[in-house]
Amino acid sequence: MNIVVLIKRVPDTETRIQLKDGKVVTEGISWIISPYDEYAVEEALRINEKQGGGKVTLLCLGPEEAKETIRKGLALGADAAVHLNDPAFGEGDASTTAKALAAALKKMQYDLIFAGKQAVDEDNAQVAVRVAELLNLPHVNSVIKLDFSDDKKSARCLREVDGDRDVAETVLPAIITAQQGLNEPRYPSLKGIMGAKKKPITDWNAADLGLAPATLGAQGAKLEVVHLDPPPARPPGKIIPGDAATAAKELVRLLHEEAKVI
Repeated sequence: MNIVVLIKRVPDTETRIQLKDGKVVTEGISWIISPYDEYAVEEALRINEKQGGGKVTLLCLGPEEAKETIRKGLALGADAAVHLNDPAFGEGDASTTAKALAAALKKMQYDLIFAGKQAVDEDNAQVAVRVAELLNLPHVNSVIKLDFSDDKKSARCLREVDGDRDVAETVLPAIITAQQGLNEPRYPSLKGIMGAKKKPITDWNAADLGLAPATLGAQGAKLEVVHLDPPPARPPGKIIPGDAATAAKELVRLLHEEAKVI
């Protein structure tokens, strides 16, 4: 199968985010593939390894520095990548990102499109759904198990929804977003890391996609982030003295009268 995987460059989840003047300080941050996107990459690789053929192509929108993140995906085993690389794409929102990705996908061949269910930086969980709407494709989100029909023209998806599970069937091509539990992502091998340096990354800008810069990035965004503030400091914990019975009684009183949670 020809499978395209949408990936995003995000700060490492172990990075301590710093804010200055209402914006995230990006200097010194380590960047990774968004973890849910890793499940998507892994599933695409497993599908083609099981079927004994096909091609996995990564599609990423981001600055020139995103190539390092793209190479990490190629090191896992993806065959090629397309990098949407243009200052016009910068500082956009979910709508402008989806617009650019959809325009790129119109120039590509695919039987299936994967993405993570959400990116761990902004947690919008919107981009894949918007891309599906723009391309008039079916979409199934938060998938934890995927089975194909014998003719590979449809798929049966087990997904998590509101703390429960359900089964959705879709025709292909479709956009499927990956949830934790779909698989266990592999680590890149030394051979994969070395081979990733030779795999092709195609750069496309706004003109290549036939898009006007005024409709992209910050200019075309429907959402503007005005200011970011850190969450308020958590108040210190409280130690309740006394024996177990006395402490338990006092705890109930505090939860009822001060915390007002019972």
